[in-house]
Amino acid sequence: MDTIWLTGAEWVAVLRIGLGLWWLESWRHKDKKGWFERGTGIAWASDVAAKHRWNAVRSGFDTVVAPRPRTMAYVVVYAELALGLGLVVGFLTPIALVGGLLLNLLYLVLMIHDWAEQGQNAMMALISLVALFAMSWQTWSLDSAVGFF
Repeated sequence: MDTIWLTGAEWVAVLRIGLGLWWLESWRHKDKKGWFERGTGIAWASDVAAKHRWNAVRSGFDTVVAPRPRTMAYVVVYAELALGLGLVVGFLTPIALVGGLLLNLLYLVLMIHDWAEQGQNAMMALISLVALFAMSWQTWSLDSAVGFF
């Protein structure tokens, strides 16, 4: 493969790091006080799920998220932080890529009618797949430095 400035593996690492920065930005701009103290994030998601046309989304949300809104708020917010940090520094990278892909797919399905969010989730999922199958942890990562994967 011919590339400009960097090797192919380095460009894939750039893509992985950029995805990690995107997750960190998702975490940074969240109103954590609203999410943790007032439950705004989960309340918003509950409203979206309640109006969803797919019964599986409504019942899945009611079964998994609705009974534990405070816990789920922490799971969502800190999952985004963990994904961002893991991808930027390349620590447990394949796990972070699969976790991020699953989270983006969950967001995509939940917000299937919100076109403003769909592009972001689709692109983040695509980057996760490319970075996973290109084994982006081979370059510029803690995984590579310590011999993981």
